[in-house]
Amino acid sequence: MFRVPISRRSLLQSAAMGAAGLLSSRLFAQVPVDYAAASQAAQGSKWAVATAHPLATQAAARQFRNGGNAIDAAVAASLMLSVVDAHNSGIGGGGLALMRLADGRLLAIDGRETAPMRSLAEHYLDENGKPVVSRSQIGALAVGVPGLLSLLQELSQEFGRLSWQDALLQAALVAEQGYAISDYFAKVLQRTAFEMSRFPASAAIWLDPSGKPRQAGDMVRQTDMAQSLRNIAQEGTHWFYQGEFAEKMERYMIEQGGWLRADDLANYKTIRREPIVGTYRGHQICGFPPPSSGGIHIGQMLGMLEPFDVAELFQQSTATGLHLLVEVMKRAMADRVHWLGDDDFAKVPRGLVDLGYLSQRSADIDLTRSVRVTGHGIPPRADIDLFGRGGHTTHLTTADADGNVVALTPPVNTSFGSKMVLPGPGITLKKQKGDFRLAPGVRNAFGLLGSQANQILAGKRPLSSMSPTLVLNSDGTLRLTVGAAGGPRIITTVLQAIVRMLDLGMAPVDALGAPRVHHQWSPDLVMVEDRMPGSIVEQLQQFGHTVNITDTLAVAQAIEFKNGQFSSASDPRVPSSAAAL
Repeated sequence: MFRVPISRRSLLQSAAMGAAGLLSSRLFAQVPVDYAAASQAAQGSKWAVATAHPLATQAAARQFRNGGNAIDAAVAASLMLSVVDAHNSGIGGGGLALMRLADGRLLAIDGRETAPMRSLAEHYLDENGKPVVSRSQIGALAVGVPGLLSLLQELSQEFGRLSWQDALLQAALVAEQGYAISDYFAKVLQRTAFEMSRFPASAAIWLDPSGKPRQAGDMVRQTDMAQSLRNIAQEGTHWFYQGEFAEKMERYMIEQGGWLRADDLANYKTIRREPIVGTYRGHQICGFPPPSSGGIHIGQMLGMLEPFDVAELFQQSTATGLHLLVEVMKRAMADRVHWLGDDDFAKVPRGLVDLGYLSQRSADIDLTRSVRVTGHGIPPRADIDLFGRGGHTTHLTTADADGNVVALTPPVNTSFGSKMVLPGPGITLKKQKGDFRLAPGVRNAFGLLGSQANQILAGKRPLSSMSPTLVLNSDGTLRLTVGAAGGPRIITTVLQAIVRMLDLGMAPVDALGAPRVHHQWSPDLVMVEDRMPGSIVEQLQQFGHTVNITDTLAVAQAIEFKNGQFSSASDPRVPSSAAAL
């Protein structure tokens, strides 16, 4: 893989700073976003990208055309999403990156947020010792130490070909000159406007002068964030983690009653973890380990499906196929509630993905009726063979002909995270504490329960449903990559995408567009998208499932590589886009 030497990169930096404005202007300045014209499927042999926003896809494509690789493209897309997809993503939060490099290495880099070192579980209890859930979801107590920027810098400097300064300046230009928001974005603003009105810096961007949420087609400009991105391009991440941003963050957190301090930012470090690798239908399934729950539970569900002829079941009856998927979802998600947490703090058994254990968990699946799952299983060697011992959300994916593949999930949790924009820097702050368990029996924003394994502790990373996933052929080359946004529905969405592509032979765009189901064990009901045919819903009810109809369960992106061609696809449920060459 060609890389620019460090010395040459230093020489290129000043040129990049000067040229980026002109080059970026040709792509972005004063150009309304035509969401309707954005392609959600593309094919090519050199590179491919799929993201949640057309401008992010354009930013990635530009890096490819400038000689960059899949890592450069992913970094550029993520930085652009921080501007144009701020309700889902941003450098005020964290992220996970799962990669296959051109030399065949697999890497999992954890840029998840951490709880500030002064965090205590008691901060989320009232004077009577009862949980105050809103404290973990809105405002200063919801904010964690952001890791995405550190992650992106590491990706760029160690694995990219290009300096990331140009990507930062592209994003800065769009933030300054503005972009038109989509219908989907406007609906998100409608739902969150009241909460954001509590914070003047948030209201100044996302509400109009009368205090109403901005409408579809309105131009949104973020001049403070533009300057922050330029500061990072000029000074590096030092500005963010040790400099002006850290100082302003500490002052604002003290003012707002939060516990994050400048030393929390200064001490932040990404962590390299060992990917979880299993098999399904002769393919290698590579997932992210704890504190992500996705790698374990996608591996569990596929392991439980392996003995079944899934293609035959779907051919006989779509409802029967979906019923089987729901049954494996229930069993995996019951295990999630009890066993999963940050494996640097909690005992997370490797036996959760043991094939014998999965056979035991799935032994009572009945293809004719719903079976009540009473709780979690007990995997083998649960106390001694552990992960980590011994060594709203968005998703984007990129791939190139050299064999580099990136699956990157950089969320801010629920829409607009903590609902706070840091005054001055103009950066939306992620809601991180809501992913912890506050107390026994208390559900988080996604209705999930948890155990002591996911209790708030200083320095701990909260459990996540982020599921960046790679599917490799038996020789280690790419077959497909997929990931999603949507809380716990990420896990079940990725499962359905893999099954539809590998078992049912569907093209990525069709696999992502198909109606979905979701079950997270508790509450005991199946969420079904309203695009599902009514006859199938009725059949699911006849199996004994309680059904709840909803609009959109998650938003996914995927790239498949087959017969020398990339096929990239972005979810049709939102104005996302895909590109390839």
